[in-house]
Order: sequence, then structure tokens, then C-alpha cells
Amino acid sequence: MDALSDVLRVAHLVGGVFLHAEFSAPWCMAARIAPEHCAPVMGPASHLIVYHYIVEGGLLLRVEGEDDQMVLGPGDVVLLPRNDLHVMGSDLTMPSVNGTEIIQPSDGGLFSIRHGGGGARTRMVCGFLGCDGAEGNPVLSALPSVLKLSVEEGGAAEWIRSTFQFAADEVASGRPGSETVLAKLSELLFVEAVRRYAETLPDGRTGWLAGLRDRHVARALALLHRDISRAWTVDDLGCAVGLSRSALADRFTRLIGTPPMHYLVAWRMQVGAQKLRSSNAPLARIGASVGYDSEAAFSRAFKKHFGVAPAAWRRAGG
Repeated sequence: MDALSDVLRVAHLVGGVFLHAEFSAPWCMAARIAPEHCAPVMGPASHLIVYHYIVEGGLLLRVEGEDDQMVLGPGDVVLLPRNDLHVMGSDLTMPSVNGTEIIQPSDGGLFSIRHGGGGARTRMVCGFLGCDGAEGNPVLSALPSVLKLSVEEGGAAEWIRSTFQFAADEVASGRPGSETVLAKLSELLFVEAVRRYAETLPDGRTGWLAGLRDRHVARALALLHRDISRAWTVDDLGCAVGLSRSALADRFTRLIGTPPMHYLVAWRMQVGAQKLRSSNAPLARIGASVGYDSEAAFSRAFKKHFGVAPAAWRRAGG
């Protein structure tokens, strides 16, 4: 398994709540949906990733705390990986309505919004993708607050365009099974958005996604993720990727921001936490699966990383 797939697997992406929104100018809406609002349909999730797909018309979008506003038109997709509070509308200078106050629920996990002053129309499909362990996830931590994906650009444009048109039709029709179909589409969208963002990073950029573009660092990440329980050393890793110990350590640290073995420990903790959340397996078994030869050793490492022992962390619900 490649490193990106492994990180996204541990994040446990789950799509599940969608809405069709229709606005008419002038309008302005502030939006941030809390995970608990989606829990009745999606189930428990510690974090939400939000996306909006513009079907018709256009809008302006600005994330709270940022000065720049984004112009969006038909075919544009915008993702907010950290679910930041954002304002959307035809005019961002007018008072905003709280999005949660105008959402109309319906059966099957599909929702709708109709709001505005009766002028020019904007239609979009909004979705919410749940995930776990967002705070320490290297992919989510590497993404910007807003990620724009135009379906008019790139070789994958046609499948993205047709996929979202299908999603829009599913939301509008509310056919049986739409919720399951849309959940899978959301996961595909997020993976494609991450891949596109990584491919367009400028030269000289550092960070986890930038590391994937360096063949030696990418190979090292893939090896660490493929065999997380192995007693790796930097010498072993360097030999496997064709670099000396010092050359790999320097390159890995410069791009990823942490030495290889520190990265491995942090990722072991992320995987261990995910296993604690999702299973009732004994601590010793979970510890062994991420490279610790005893429950005590795993507990010490976990407490050092998270500030609380794994048993207490599990009882508190992660």
C-alpha cells in the first residue's frame, strides 16, 4: 500500500450527509457544520471535511480570518479540509444568515436549502465527509484551509464533471440508495483533490505532500507505512531507498519536517489510536501490531505522544 492510501485509510473517511442548495441574489450565508449535527445520518466522526460543487450560477467565498475571497462558478469544487467557518454569497458585505438555521431535512440523509432575495440563481451540491484523527493526520495537516478543484482543468476533468453531475441528479431525485452512492463519490472526490494539490505544489515547497514528489523520500514513506511494526533504523531505510544514512535523514527531515524515526513513532501512534477507536482488541495486541513488544512499551509511547495512557484514552472515547 502506498503512503497516501495508508494515511487516508487510517483517517477512516466516511461520507454521509448531503444537501442541494438553491440561492437567489442577494444572499449571504455563514457555514460550519459540527460533527454532531451529521451524526444521526453519518455516525460518530471526530472531524468533518466540507465540499461545495457549483452546479449553476456563481458565488463568492471567504474563510474566517482571511482577507482574500474566492470566486466560484459552474463546475468548480471547493473543499474545506478543516471545516473552517466560511461565508458564501452573492454579496459578502451584507449580514450573513447561519446555514444551520435554513437547512431543511428530508428522508434518506438528503437535505436542502432555499434562500435569497429572488434574483439571479445559484445552485450547488454540498457534502460532508467524516474522518477520525484529523489533528495528527499528515495529509490533512498539510492541506490549506480552502482547496479549489476546477473540473475544467486536467486529464481527469471529464470523470469529475460527470461524477458531480450524477451526484447532483442523485441529490435532486432522492432515489433509494442515493446516500450510499454519494458517500463513495465524496471519498473519491477528496482523494482526487489531494492528488491534484500535491501535483501542483511549486518547486521548493516542503511538507508531507511535497515529500511524495521526491522519489527517495516517497519510497521511504511507502516502506514505513507498508511495514509499520518492523524495527526500522535509518541505516536500513537508507539502504532500501539507495541513499546513505545521513543523506536520507537530511532529505527526509527537510521535506517532511521531522526525522524518519520520529515520523515512524508519530505514525505508529496514529494507527494505534485508530485501532483503539475502532476495536476492542487488547492493548498488547494493538501495541504489537504497531511495533511494540509489550503492552507497557506501547503504553509509555502512547502516553508520551498523547499525554494520556491508551486505556484511559479509549475509555474517554478518543
